[in-house]
Amino acid sequence: MAGGAEQSGTELLAFAQFLDSSPQPLVYGYGRRSLHELRAREFGRLAGTVYLDHAGATLFPQSQLTSFTKDLMENVYGNPHSQNSSSRLTRDTVEQVRYRILAHFHTSPEDYTVIFTAGSTAALKLVAEAFPWLPPGPESSGSHFCYLTDSHTSVVGMREVVAAMNITSIPVRPEDMWLAEEQDATAASDADGQPLHLFCYPAQSNFSGTRYPLSWIEEVKSGRMCPVGGPGKWFVLLDAAAYVGTSPLDLSVHGADFVPLSFYKIFGFPTGLGALLVNSRSAPLLRKTYFGGGTATAYLAEEDFYIPRESVAERFEDGTISFLDVIALKHGFDVLERLTGGMENIRQHTFTLARYTYAALSALRYPNGAPVVQIYSDSEFSSPEVQGPVISFNMLDDNGNIIGYSQVDKMASLHNIHVRTGCFCNTGACQRHLGISDEMVKKHLQAGHVCGDDVDLIDGQPTGSVRISFGYMSTLEDAQAFLRFIIATRLRPSHGQPLPLATPGEAGALSAESLPATRARRSPSPQEDASPDSRVWDNAPTTADAVSLRPPLLETTRTQQTPSEKAAGILDGSLGSHIVTNLFLYPIKSCAAFEVTRWPLGNQGLLYDRNWMVVNHNGVCLSQKQEPRLCLIQPFIDLQRRIMVIKAQGMEPIAVSLEENSKPAQICQSKVCADRVNTYDCGEKISSWLSTFFGRPYHLIRQSSDFQRNARKKRGKDQSACTTATLSLVNEAQYLLINRSSVLELQQQLSTSDENGKEELFPVNNLISRFRANIITSGTRAFEEEKWDEISVGSLHFQVLGPCHRCQMICIDQQTGQRNRNVFQKLSERRERKVNFGLYLMHTSLNLSSPCYLSVGSQVLPVLKENIEHYDLPASEKQQEVIS
Repeated sequence: MAGGAEQSGTELLAFAQFLDSSPQPLVYGYGRRSLHELRAREFGRLAGTVYLDHAGATLFPQSQLTSFTKDLMENVYGNPHSQNSSSRLTRDTVEQVRYRILAHFHTSPEDYTVIFTAGSTAALKLVAEAFPWLPPGPESSGSHFCYLTDSHTSVVGMREVVAAMNITSIPVRPEDMWLAEEQDATAASDADGQPLHLFCYPAQSNFSGTRYPLSWIEEVKSGRMCPVGGPGKWFVLLDAAAYVGTSPLDLSVHGADFVPLSFYKIFGFPTGLGALLVNSRSAPLLRKTYFGGGTATAYLAEEDFYIPRESVAERFEDGTISFLDVIALKHGFDVLERLTGGMENIRQHTFTLARYTYAALSALRYPNGAPVVQIYSDSEFSSPEVQGPVISFNMLDDNGNIIGYSQVDKMASLHNIHVRTGCFCNTGACQRHLGISDEMVKKHLQAGHVCGDDVDLIDGQPTGSVRISFGYMSTLEDAQAFLRFIIATRLRPSHGQPLPLATPGEAGALSAESLPATRARRSPSPQEDASPDSRVWDNAPTTADAVSLRPPLLETTRTQQTPSEKAAGILDGSLGSHIVTNLFLYPIKSCAAFEVTRWPLGNQGLLYDRNWMVVNHNGVCLSQKQEPRLCLIQPFIDLQRRIMVIKAQGMEPIAVSLEENSKPAQICQSKVCADRVNTYDCGEKISSWLSTFFGRPYHLIRQSSDFQRNARKKRGKDQSACTTATLSLVNEAQYLLINRSSVLELQQQLSTSDENGKEELFPVNNLISRFRANIITSGTRAFEEEKWDEISVGSLHFQVLGPCHRCQMICIDQQTGQRNRNVFQKLSERRERKVNFGLYLMHTSLNLSSPCYLSVGSQVLPVLKENIEHYDLPASEKQQEVIS
């Protein structure tokens, strides 16, 4: 164990013990600068959050933004291409920022030029297009583009540009570079007549945090170490984007020819701004084709005449640069220096946190001795020269099987821990560390896995990993909160209860040598196993029109039997049949359920199910993951009065018409699960009501009736067969079904014992409400529904589209808005690989020429997937559920 000490495999490594056992001095914090004060003052928004994705994007401090906005309010910055005084101020300030950037990397304008770009990706593309490539010919094999396989997608993507120029691209493995033997220098000092080659490699792997030797720069440029053999002169592009966020880079010592970087990796703000640092000896070789505004000394519109600017920066910065963002960099450098004292301090601090976390993770063991995690690394975190503050790993079960990264990500979210999952835009490193062959990548693609999705396991093999990374404002509390999360979710005491978790603010002082005391979790209090009367409507119209419903509405009274009470009677009957016990619709997406005993169907599912949704001031759809109190908004549909009544505690009820506004409404574009939908705002009155309840500006929007959203799902193994469903604002499908038997099994897992040893059961209806299903059935066996291919309810037929992959929303108590992490964790343990619960359905051959209804008490006939075995109903129970 690197820098660790003997400890129990289920306990948290004490930080003081770790420091004492380290063979080399380690530094935590920034001297007299209090890290806790820095976090409270500059990053108050992180309270209660553990942010561990600094390799993806670090966070900006509050004073940086305050200083920058103050600068903008006090000065007038004009377009730098003009000649007025405000424009001259912009030009002069931008030049000062260029000097500041070069000073940060220990170089000067005499040795390097700063070319501002839209980010490191744009800088890489610029080099690919402008490098003086020599195609192969009769007397030369031509130029080579070589790149380390452990490179970001943006580096590998350069090969498409050079391929268009007939240039050969050659991937080089890290092992080949490490084992490369020194060769006699073959490169000449004069490049004339010889092909010029380019070798690209990252200073730090964005996958594993491995830091590759900066000495390779000079070794390759001198010809002592060649990525591939053959005559020619080598140039080196050092991808520094991941490296410079937590480490100093001295270009006076390691003089790479080209250095792309993105500034948000260093400061957190601004985003969308990067630079290409070009060595002055290499700059004259770059060739420019396109010319944009500000890059020409002179040109003619009617003749092919163009003279570029002499300045390298002006020649390659097409158009007006993002000058306000460039000015923001000055404030970034100022604040970073003031808060930390410089990049060397950041390097030491972040490495200490990473090494401690690595040591603690490596020491965790199951009772059988099996490791809890598998870490992907080329170092043992021996020094910051060879390892950055990044840990890539996969969680294992006690049999050594990998737990999918998507499942780990969802569990981490429940603890407000932000991690990164997948391959992190680095397929080469992902393949190398996870043992994924080229054929497997192609097979995964055929199975439907694409970069950035949540398909984490295919045939039991991982498609990616989990990555945590530290930034300059990361604390010991962040590391320990993450480690406690791992311990609590994978290592459990013998009585089966999870270990308590500490929030980031409870991790204790640096010298803490044991887990600090934590508050005991509150168990949910027992509740009546029935839905509140106020949410139950028994709508049983005798006549109705599927398009224009105006049925008589039955009165709902306190003495009325609720659907849940009726279901209880059904459940006492034969266990050999499947019965609809409950029906729910959710008129407003992510808001409370509206329970009914009989309800009409529309072409998108249950009528009015998820026709509305709440959005923020930017028009972004909200769910309970962002706003748990959405579940406290209770909508009721009154078919007779043609209104939806919305209630919430402490608020006067408000009504929204079911009729679409006769006045022309402004159609707005929204997104639901990556699908574009046309919606319209339901007005200022309901917006004001929602904003008052939530304390921030929200709007209620409705899907436009003339907009059709289709979902296509592949059926089974027949990839040519495809079914189409018309959707409302649902996530995946028209209907969601769950089986009470499955819920009851989960209930048993969630049962607890009081101080007298009496078993306390988690309320069944509390569990049912968390899964937000439309149709609840009484089953005979838990999870038998996963074998169904189709179901019939009376004469209504439904196609099973597949299982519902659950997220952390099931942890939210739908009556209180409070979270209980155990629900997801227990379901995760029961389901092993994927956290599936419930079935997605779509209706087939639905004829809406006459009204169709679903009713509580109807019998369900499943058709099994493989045997196409039917569950037959007695003839007396085959009732027509379609009523004209």
